[in-house]
Amino acid sequence: MKISVKWLGDYVALPASVDELARKLTAVGLEIEGLERPGEGLRGVVVAQIKESVQHPNADKLSVTKIDMGGAETLQVVCGAKNFKVGDKVPLATIGTKLPNGVEIKQAPLRGVDSFGMLCSAKELGLSEESSGLLILPQDLKVGTPIAQALGLDDVVMEVNVTPNRPDALSHLGVAREVAVATGGTLRPPQPKLAESGAPASEKVKVRIEDPVRCPRYAARVIENVKIGPSPQWLQDRLKACGVRPISNVVDVTNFVLLEYGQPLHAFDLDKVAGQEIIVRTAKPGEKMTTLDGKERALEPEDLLICDRDRAQALAGVMGGQDSEVSAGTTRVLLESAFFQPSSIRRSSKRHGLHTEASHRFERGVDLDATIAAADRAAALIAELAGGTVAPGRVDVYPQPQSPRRVTLRYGRVEKVLGVAIPEAECRRILGTLGFKQVEEGSGQTTFEVPRARVDVEREEDLMEELARVYGYDNIPARLPRGLAELGPEPATAEAERRTRQALSGMGLSEVVNYSFVAPRSLEVLGGKDKPVALLNPLSVEQSVMRTSLLPGLLENLSRSVRHQVDAVALYETGRAYFQDPEGGQGQRPATREVHRLGGLVWGLRGGRTWTQKEARADFYDAKGALEAVLHALHVDGVRFVPAEAPAYHPRACARVELADGTVLGYVGELHPRVTKALELPRDVFAFEVDTAPLYAAARLVPAYQGLPRFPAVLRDLAVVVPLELQNDEVRRVILEVGGPLVEDALIFDVYTGKQIAEGHKNLAYAIRYRSPERTLTDAEVSTAHQRIISEVNQRLGGALRT
Repeated sequence: MKISVKWLGDYVALPASVDELARKLTAVGLEIEGLERPGEGLRGVVVAQIKESVQHPNADKLSVTKIDMGGAETLQVVCGAKNFKVGDKVPLATIGTKLPNGVEIKQAPLRGVDSFGMLCSAKELGLSEESSGLLILPQDLKVGTPIAQALGLDDVVMEVNVTPNRPDALSHLGVAREVAVATGGTLRPPQPKLAESGAPASEKVKVRIEDPVRCPRYAARVIENVKIGPSPQWLQDRLKACGVRPISNVVDVTNFVLLEYGQPLHAFDLDKVAGQEIIVRTAKPGEKMTTLDGKERALEPEDLLICDRDRAQALAGVMGGQDSEVSAGTTRVLLESAFFQPSSIRRSSKRHGLHTEASHRFERGVDLDATIAAADRAAALIAELAGGTVAPGRVDVYPQPQSPRRVTLRYGRVEKVLGVAIPEAECRRILGTLGFKQVEEGSGQTTFEVPRARVDVEREEDLMEELARVYGYDNIPARLPRGLAELGPEPATAEAERRTRQALSGMGLSEVVNYSFVAPRSLEVLGGKDKPVALLNPLSVEQSVMRTSLLPGLLENLSRSVRHQVDAVALYETGRAYFQDPEGGQGQRPATREVHRLGGLVWGLRGGRTWTQKEARADFYDAKGALEAVLHALHVDGVRFVPAEAPAYHPRACARVELADGTVLGYVGELHPRVTKALELPRDVFAFEVDTAPLYAAARLVPAYQGLPRFPAVLRDLAVVVPLELQNDEVRRVILEVGGPLVEDALIFDVYTGKQIAEGHKNLAYAIRYRSPERTLTDAEVSTAHQRIISEVNQRLGGALRT
């Protein structure tokens, strides 16, 4: 929300600097996201008056003027504009000024005549996109006044991040109250003075509430003999500072009071209200109305409406209708100030796709007590600015008056809960300044009446939160909770996940975090058999079901990257997949079965495009290598990659990942062309997805000590010809089993198929390392073990020693 610092100063004394103000507000929970200084680029530009103007002696399109800028002497300025006359007041950029468009003003001759400044247009001052000449200023402005001050731009606008639970801060008065409590100042709310005359308002309009649940209170004021016209400059400046476009004096007043009190108002042309009666009711089947934006809207029976005798005149709490809007011919105004049920306004706003300043506040909850105060304030301003007459009294329909909430604060619990002792007097001051009224005293406790604007305060802990944020979180010492001698150990899964991230980052993969909501089609094309969990109230069709796989999000990341002409993508994500649970939601059981997973993909140039190495594209072994890096980081041994088929992967390059005990972790492979075509992705995408629960359970996060070898190793190569379908893992496992305990490791370093190898076979070459932890091996011992390995490979696997 935009808050004008100048406007804020009307209600409370402000700190010396805006930066200090921003710091204090942020400290109490109203984060200042930015400061806008609209007059910053207008330093050096002042109000000046043209005293004399003559034709330039050397240029037909230029004039030589004498300018009064409040000094003892006039300045000579050469000007190219023609829309001024002697006596006009215009902006003058003095020497040394740097305009918003980057032009720096210097003393310089123009066609032989010296110019000591520049007369400016609105475009040159950054106030307009187009300009046909100089900006002619009002005659009542004082010469020499800085232009930012003259145009009401000598303000600072704060962008305040107001969280949804703090609707009380969606106004200047609400923020001023926070300033008062943060600085120890006093809040000065406006005190409207109404001069009422004529017949009472109750004789001019009737109000009937047919749905007191959705509309607990509706108040109306009547102002007659108004004259519609532009608002005074000060009012327009304040609205513009907050991003609101001025329209007319009456409409501008309703917007002004909304920004002042946080209470939305609406002005009706009373002469257009049929029967001079307001009826608050829900929509009838098939009913329609045209809102102020010119759109005809089909209404639902749950929509709350403000109607007259004949038809709907406003979508309650969201937007008014065209039929009774205030126009240039309006003379009698019906001013609405009401309270609407937040959930009802939220549903109507979302149903019709209308998010307005009014709905933004109503759907969060406005101050029920501000209904009357805001109406009186607006009526007084309309009478002042539009020359209206306020009818005595108001129509205030409040069928079921509600008592304010009361919450008791026990001072002895403050230190126990917050961890810091706050004196009772300070507790009372803080809560009193925030508007909490003391209604009952007890031994060591006080009962406070909660301001209706504070919809977030319901219990004692909420009062303590108010004390904590104002007293200062920095003043609360950091210490362990009472009763704990030390912090509990970190879960093993946290360390396992940390090592997983480090391993994948080391392999060049970047982490992404995607929504758990995906499109049903994204799961269907992957061929999954599990029916996803559908959302009751999805944000869109593309986010209407819970994911059963991490791959849809990763593939969307790939698609976006490819559209931006990225030539290499390597990503991973850790997160939950969600599955239907027939018994979910019963008792304490979660509604869905959640499985934590790790997924990743690689595509494109391996390592990107560089001049130091030949370009090569990522393949199956890049995805498999990334997964193997995780296994190595977690010290998970005995994992097998078994050729398999899975719906999302190409049969030619797909492996099932199994632990040594046969537990299936997941799959790794090339995405099926059917998947890439359906999602309009490039081919040759390689991905993996595994369950992390069994993976982390098998991790050895505390490695066992193993001393450095004391005796030398003996290296022997082994080349065997085996059937083409036989996997390396099978051969290597036989080598390690038969050669133990002398074989320390066996690494494959070559795979060959060709003319020298029989059809349907391949040659696998291994480097075998022999070592004994007790002695230096003899050549005879190694030869015996080596020959035994050859014999077993031949007999078990149908292999043959390559000669």
